[in-house]
Amino acid sequence: MRHEFLLEIGTEEIPAGYILPALKSIKEIMGRKLEELALSWSEIKTAATPRRLAVCVTGLDERQADRQEEILGPPRKAAFDKDNNPTKAAVGFARSRGVAVADLEITTTAKGEYMLLRLEKKGQETSLLLADFIPEMIKAIPFPKSMHWGANRTTFARPIQWLLAIFAGKVVESGLDNITSSDFTRGHRFLAPEPFVVSDYADYISGLRKADVIVDLEERQKLVVEEITRAATDIDGQIIPDPELLNTVTNLVELPVGVCGSFSKKFLQLPREVLITSMRVHQKYFPVADMYGDLMANFVAVNNTRVRNSQLTRLGHERVLRARLEDALFFFNEDCRYPLVDRLEKLNGVVFQAKLGSMFEKTERIIELSSFLAGKTAPDLRTVVERSARLAKVDLVTDMVNEFPSLQGIMGMHYALKDGEDEAVALGVMEHYMPLRAGAPLPAETVGALVSLADRLDTIVGCFGIEQIPTGTADPFGLRRLALGLLHIIEDKEFSLSLTDCLQKAMDLYGNKLTSEVTLNNSLEFIKYRFVNDQTRRGISPGAIEAVTSVAFDDVVDCLKRIKALVAISEQPAFPLLAGSFKRVNNIIKDHRRTNVYTELLVEPGEQNLFASLTEVKKEVEPLVFEKQYEQALSAILRMKEPIDSFFDDVMVMAEDDQIRENRLSLLAGIAELFLSVGDFSKMN
Repeated sequence: MRHEFLLEIGTEEIPAGYILPALKSIKEIMGRKLEELALSWSEIKTAATPRRLAVCVTGLDERQADRQEEILGPPRKAAFDKDNNPTKAAVGFARSRGVAVADLEITTTAKGEYMLLRLEKKGQETSLLLADFIPEMIKAIPFPKSMHWGANRTTFARPIQWLLAIFAGKVVESGLDNITSSDFTRGHRFLAPEPFVVSDYADYISGLRKADVIVDLEERQKLVVEEITRAATDIDGQIIPDPELLNTVTNLVELPVGVCGSFSKKFLQLPREVLITSMRVHQKYFPVADMYGDLMANFVAVNNTRVRNSQLTRLGHERVLRARLEDALFFFNEDCRYPLVDRLEKLNGVVFQAKLGSMFEKTERIIELSSFLAGKTAPDLRTVVERSARLAKVDLVTDMVNEFPSLQGIMGMHYALKDGEDEAVALGVMEHYMPLRAGAPLPAETVGALVSLADRLDTIVGCFGIEQIPTGTADPFGLRRLALGLLHIIEDKEFSLSLTDCLQKAMDLYGNKLTSEVTLNNSLEFIKYRFVNDQTRRGISPGAIEAVTSVAFDDVVDCLKRIKALVAISEQPAFPLLAGSFKRVNNIIKDHRRTNVYTELLVEPGEQNLFASLTEVKKEVEPLVFEKQYEQALSAILRMKEPIDSFFDDVMVMAEDDQIRENRLSLLAGIAELFLSVGDFSKMN
């Protein structure tokens, strides 16, 4: 029979950011363990609030099926001597399994005859298996920070207060430290604190709902949306969408109740981002906008309980936010007393990296590198790019960014505009931090894109130059993210740049600060690896990616064009055969690189025809490759299939005559050189 298993871990309030990752881990751990125990199930569901993590397994087997286990022993020739008497190997194997040698069988495998023991395993009851597994699973749940609580030996995110464990309507006898499992849970800490018994998952959900706890995450989030929408609608406003804040608030409360508050309109003179950050970061309040999208002097807070005096609660929220906004207004006004450029020297007091110097030194390098990049891509923007790079990091020494680090770049833009800087300069200051993470928006304008590239190149080269290289578990400077952002910006803006030249320029600007002699190669290989991973993740053919990057990886835009062309041409029926022929060509020529062919040594019709085809196709392909028209170039190369096939059918490459043999190898090397001008076709096979 199949039954339902419900486990709830009752705790003190778990941080909101811990909950969703913990539920994902619980589901994965449970699934793996049930497979390991050979137990089948229908569905694994999870639920949670700040005070509980719950998992429910439906359609779970009542017990393990009886099964036969086969254990392979020593080879037959090692198990018996020449007189067919059991050896120590056979006796030892049988003894280790608690059986006699006579219980062993002989079985034939791919490696020969081996001794085999068949054991009948009687399935255990699921409730007994779960009893052992529950504490094991609880200990395996990962958290960003776990610790011991009181005298308990188990580490967890917060102290565990109770365990609910039910299978087939009965308590699973288990426990952890001094806590014993039971069939009761607890409702809202303040509104319904008394424990109550539940019988299954449906009873658990409904029972908690009656006890003022919405344990289902989707239901609770929907209720949060309803509450904040209602509160905003009451003042003819609308909530500014913020999925991240919505998730956080959903995992901060068990019973969401929205309350709308207001603040003085004098604070609306602050930049929009400052107001929103003041509300969402520290207080977890939702900003409110009018029908035109402009901020209103209002906010919506979400309480974790119903209150008798909503007016008193609202005033409390307003008082707390007012203090935050007064601080923000003071910081803003103080920052505006001095132009950004006058603060530049203060960056000498901000460390970029101990071995790489200050942020002032980094700024000087970014200015030079941005100018270099602008000269390659947008010479007419060079002056604007240099100015934007000069101001890019200055807001790090402002009071506002010191209070709200997430506003770096944004405040720089606002202060630059107040200083009367060109709009393109100010926007570049903000956009040079983009993208903030994988999938985040890229710089919209060229100025910000170029300063962003310079910033990323400087950090990557610097870290590799002092051997601060990412490992499997550590990437303190976020170099993987920086490299991926660099690639996406180049692709988005279609900047035709030599990465080698850019990295070399970045290295030169460091002077003698870099100690590694292989900085350039390692940095380029690192970026290349991120490129390959990113393209593969997008579903691009790994063969096409390798075919191009194995030949050359320097110009990202050029690489993408080559890959696109290879993917397109590979769909033609003749291409796999041509790729196979090219692989054969490579295997034959090995290290032969000379391509000068002497026509007087072409004695066979097959090689004469191949040389004529090569000459004709090469004349057509070379200008197409120069103009980066790779699809047309590959279409021309595809015509080489028939002559190559005929050559291999009719001509002996390794002729006895040394001159003829060398000439034929040079002919094939010429073909390889032509093919490699686009990519290594052999990688596509």
